[in-house]
Amino acid sequence: MPKTKASSPAKTKTPRAAKAKPSSEEIALRAYNIYLERNGAPGDPHADWLRAEAELFAKPAKAARKSKVVSIAA
Repeated sequence: MPKTKASSPAKTKTPRAAKAKPSSEEIALRAYNIYLERNGAPGDPHADWLRAEAELFAKPAKAARKSKVVSIAA
């Protein structure tokens, strides 16, 4: 009698969008956008990083991927 796959538990992959923790690249991008939002004025990069982390952890995963693009070209 052949074995069927229906008897084994199904493995499902969690979609990337359901990921709760933002990556360091996402945090770095948001921190850079914070820097751009103040038009490149001097500031504290560590504070920018912490603010970016707080914002990204507070938002749902799907909304956290959207970032505002700010142009500094004159």
